[in-house]
Amino acid sequence: MTATTRFGTSRREGHDASAFYDRRLASVEFSSETHTNDLARRLRNRVFERSAEAMEELPDNSIALMVTSPPYHVGKDYDGDGTYDEYLEMLRAVFTETHRVLQPGGRAAVNVANLGRKPYIPLSHHISWLMHDIGFHMRGEIIWRKAAGAAGSCAFGSFRSASNPVLRDVHEYILVFSKGRMDRPDRGENTIAKDAFLRDTLSIWDIQPESARRVGHPAPFPIELPRRLIELYSYVDDVVLDPFMGSGTTAIAAQATRRQWVGYETSKQYARLARSRIRTAAEAVG
Repeated sequence: MTATTRFGTSRREGHDASAFYDRRLASVEFSSETHTNDLARRLRNRVFERSAEAMEELPDNSIALMVTSPPYHVGKDYDGDGTYDEYLEMLRAVFTETHRVLQPGGRAAVNVANLGRKPYIPLSHHISWLMHDIGFHMRGEIIWRKAAGAAGSCAFGSFRSASNPVLRDVHEYILVFSKGRMDRPDRGENTIAKDAFLRDTLSIWDIQPESARRVGHPAPFPIELPRRLIELYSYVDDVVLDPFMGSGTTAIAAQATRRQWVGYETSKQYARLARSRIRTAAEAVG
């Protein structure tokens, strides 16, 4: 068996990392709770047209996984008009409710991009600390690489000058958290293949972005993104929550992988779009 040394280790099989964790880098309390509640059939596979800041339909400890991409507060037609602090408080309310409805060991995956350039706003950092403050345990951070390189374009700023060069983001983040504990105390049927598991447990995912024009939503994420998360972090027939349903991509990925789902969407227009896309996807597979 290998063990953590001052100079690291080249092997991971049977690795003893107790020396690392004994250093108490963070004060963490894990829960031994295992109790779950069932989500009634009448509440499954539905889009609720209102804010997820109060999900009173959903009982405590009833959701296995949350996968979402919240609005980024950048002036899209679904964004609110409040301040950035008000926006973060809205996210706090939604994710506090998410923490309540997640089962012990339930996971929460948040797709987010950082914002602006004058200055750069590290929204991913703000959400990570917000989730930590709510009581989530962070599992990791996935970099979703949407483009391999500059491909002949750049953000310019001051071109070829140190005066003010500007970085061009070709990635977003997927922040992954757990409620109470890191493992799932229950067991179920897995659907992830060996090659997919080896690929998706790496911290960089190469996935092409979705076309906003094709979907009819200003900021859709590709179905491959929630599908990977769903197969990595949930079992067949688990209920997957998306509190910012948008165009319904999380629900489409859930039904394609034999999971149940529930979503919230404040826009009637996008709720209708989500239901239409979900129905069309279900009909396409018979």
